[in-house]
Amino acid sequence: MNDRPARILNWRIPKGRRILVVSDIHGNLPYFKGLLEKLDFSDNDELIIDGDFLEKGGESLNTLQYIMQLSRCGNVHTICGNCDGWAGIFRPDRPPEMDEHTFDYVLDRKSGLLWDMMNSSGIDPFELECLSDIKTLLWQRFRPEWEFLDALPHAIETERFIFAHAGMSDDKPLNRHQPHELYKVDFFLKLGRRFEKWVVVGHEPVVLYGEDKVCANPIIDRDSRIISIDGGCVLKDDGQLNALIIPDADSEDFSFAAYDPFPTAIALDDQEASESSYYIRWGDSSVRVLERGEEFSRCRHIRTGYEMDILTKYLFSGGEYCDCNDCTDYLLPVKAGDELRIVERSSRGVFAKLNGVSGWYGGRLK
Repeated sequence: MNDRPARILNWRIPKGRRILVVSDIHGNLPYFKGLLEKLDFSDNDELIIDGDFLEKGGESLNTLQYIMQLSRCGNVHTICGNCDGWAGIFRPDRPPEMDEHTFDYVLDRKSGLLWDMMNSSGIDPFELECLSDIKTLLWQRFRPEWEFLDALPHAIETERFIFAHAGMSDDKPLNRHQPHELYKVDFFLKLGRRFEKWVVVGHEPVVLYGEDKVCANPIIDRDSRIISIDGGCVLKDDGQLNALIIPDADSEDFSFAAYDPFPTAIALDDQEASESSYYIRWGDSSVRVLERGEEFSRCRHIRTGYEMDILTKYLFSGGEYCDCNDCTDYLLPVKAGDELRIVERSSRGVFAKLNGVSGWYGGRLK
């Protein structure tokens, strides 16, 4: 099935309005509400949701309906990401085998928009044989939701900004892109593309651009005029939901805010940063277990040969060779009095966040 032309919304941002850009909520409604509260979001702001507000988290349907409610005021503008294109299941040219694939996906994930819709309708998906059995019912029961999703643009273009979920080409006009060229571009910052307008994207958790340490804060590349904002909400245990803050339509004085719910503690001791460290992450997480322990295991990263101690519960199997959860041995640079956000506690200290950077701290806490 060929992609149809991308839908582009051309928009003139009202003068004097703060623009807030959030991406990759992934059905995590508490994070989204927490971030809006932290931002003191109001009718005086413009909010852009830069795709992937559905799937992976536990409240896709509630998140969709909350965004629809916010959108009634006219200052919320939502873009379709690669996880949001569910209205396509009703396209008449959709091959039947795609329904089978989609239904298998839903049963395997046990979460997401269709899962939520079936549960809220009292339907047990495991009693169904295929997706086509319930498509008519879902269309009738959730027609406003499907119509909202089907009308979403794949990018928003203003005088100085382009907002697209994942990226775009720099060698053709925006209106000549197909949807997948805007919502499915991996590692956009590494492609060497440069733009006249600022291009604001999510899609790729920014932590994946790091090698030796983990930082979930937005990346602002002023040379390429690209801003990447996905803080790894839902996808990463230490993830956060970021909001890029543009003071007004004519400003490049960017800042950001981030939300996560981790408890805080005050460091009582100084700690120097690691002289060397590594970040093992999704897509490159194969390790050899050299010595398995009850709490920590000594492991060697297969591709690089780098050795580190990894929490044993982060190993995905009991064998000598296995994949593991994202992890690092980076020691945070901490000064007494710093406020740490505690992600994980262990006998060797805490795995914590300091100003969006994740790492270990072995000192005392208050």
